Amino acid sequence: MLAETEHKGMNTVMTHRVFGPHGEEALDTALAECARLEGLLSRYIPHSEIGLLNRAAGTAGVDVSPETYEILARARDFSRRFRGLFNITIGPVVDLWREARAAGEPAAEGRIRKALSLVNHDDLILDPARRTARLGKEGQSVDLGGIGKGYAGDRILEIFRRYGVTSAFTNLGGNVAALGEKPDGSPWQVGIRHPRRQDRLIGAVAVRDRSVVTSGDDQRFFVDGGGQRWHHILDPATGYPADAGLVSVTVVAKSGMDADALSTILFIAGLTRGTEMLRQYPGAEAVFVDADTRVYTTPGLKDQFQAAGGIDIEILS
Repeated sequence: MLAETEHKGMNTVMTHRVFGPHGEEALDTALAECARLEGLLSRYIPHSEIGLLNRAAGTAGVDVSPETYEILARARDFSRRFRGLFNITIGPVVDLWREARAAGEPAAEGRIRKALSLVNHDDLILDPARRTARLGKEGQSVDLGGIGKGYAGDRILEIFRRYGVTSAFTNLGGNVAALGEKPDGSPWQVGIRHPRRQDRLIGAVAVRDRSVVTSGDDQRFFVDGGGQRWHHILDPATGYPADAGLVSVTVVAKSGMDADALSTILFIAGLTRGTEMLRQYPGAEAVFVDADTRVYTTPGLKDQFQAAGGIDIEILS
């Protein structure tokens, strides 16, 4: 029995397809979970736990739930492991470029330098005994945009399993999580958008029990008065949109949280450096698209990625 729904949440459109006798109940619980997580983790909701943490920056620590503590600790771990490529405290720079996008002009260099002075994941102080979180400087803010939807996808699959669902597919605005396989026994096919041709794909990846997350420069961007394009994936080392020669990175991994963070990290790192970093995560695979729209895949996707017509791919060694 098929149950499916579409709704808005976390500033995006979410779709879910579930096969099983308790599909409707599973979907109801999943929708409630999406709303709960947004109320817990969104920095744009003042009384969320992340909102309260950011408002108290430079003054005091705040009590957080075990769940929020776990996510913050995981995000800080990514920040430490991939220093200069991922930073949980990038909120001030994100805010600056949101203003720039609304104005249609890039952020001023002086304001970028000022915002960057507040970006330091070592200033996120976590106390496991008291289960508190604190930001060391006034004006600092945590942003979970590079990891939050991945965590939500993992939670939704946990809910589906709890209801006995063995075949399901959820798409959180491009963060895809697949449970099991299709009812006919074939793998789920997850399309990857062409980053330069609207309504086209570069191909599709066949997956079972995997999350598939894409970070690309084609979804949120603006063109300034001089014709220059500015996208939303920010390099925490420079404060500017990342410019490492890639326009899209898709990561396939067991964990949605890992796939979410890694897709951003690899995009900022670039093809050569990103491929090396991916080796730290056995079982994670990636599809890279460079600025000339050449497509590269890691060896583990050789038999899983099917390129669209007219798309040539290179298997990375």
